[in-house]
Amino acid sequence: MKKQILRLGLPKGSLQDATIEKMAKAGFNVQVSSRSYIPYVDDEEMEIRLIRAQEISRYVEHGYLDAGITGHDWIIENGSKVHEVGEFLFSKISRQPTRWVLCVPENSPIKSVKDLRGKRIATEVVNITKRYLRQNKVKAEVEFSWGATEVKAHELVDAIVEVTETGSSLRANKLRIVDTLLTSTPRLVANHDAWRDPWKRTKIETLALLLKGALEAEAKVGLKMNIAQKNLASLLAALPALRNPTISQLSQPGWVAVETIIDEHVVRELSPALKAAGAEGIIEYPLNKVVY
Repeated sequence: MKKQILRLGLPKGSLQDATIEKMAKAGFNVQVSSRSYIPYVDDEEMEIRLIRAQEISRYVEHGYLDAGITGHDWIIENGSKVHEVGEFLFSKISRQPTRWVLCVPENSPIKSVKDLRGKRIATEVVNITKRYLRQNKVKAEVEFSWGATEVKAHELVDAIVEVTETGSSLRANKLRIVDTLLTSTPRLVANHDAWRDPWKRTKIETLALLLKGALEAEAKVGLKMNIAQKNLASLLAALPALRNPTISQLSQPGWVAVETIIDEHVVRELSPALKAAGAEGIIEYPLNKVVY
């Protein structure tokens, strides 16, 4: 019987390190060699291909890949007909979505999309930009940019459509955002035939479940503490949790151990309140995965 293999595309470039890190947290150890474009993965039922995010959705649509992780922006830009399995909020800088924005130099007279009539725009997302202009009934020239798009805005074109997360690079290049065309996050997508295949679908769904669990765990921590039984009610009133916390008896009579999972950012405010409620031996620990 022929061995079943899932061929998965991961984005090469800016998202590569973040994606491989999330794969590791999901339980898949991916190792990239400079001598091969086929990385090693410690799963005999999976093959990884490192491909530019811009191209992954096309290779998934045409069946060269069974599934892949790429940005929502490139699925839209390519017009790819793929099955979207899940959305994953991670990136090389933050867990914020990326935005494709219309930018002009700070001193440009252009204030809105209507002012672009007859102007020239440089961008890597030509189709998204043309669609945006059509929606706003504006005729302008759109040219493909091979890179260094921010530099072109000052000398070669009237405006650019560029991707940003924080906007700091645009400000550094003395550019002003006029409008947002598209907000994008990484997606796990599957080929429609692969999704109809029971074995491949199960494999893809398992990957999605583990990846989501790894991402959920990044923002949460485990919290463990001991408290006298008589103070338990006031402690529970102060304690947010995914569900009711786990409570177990200690060998010392009249004492219990309480364990829960909470958002990491609330711990600094919560710890003094727990201490005031009578908690002792408060332990905070990181999580690898949280699977709902």
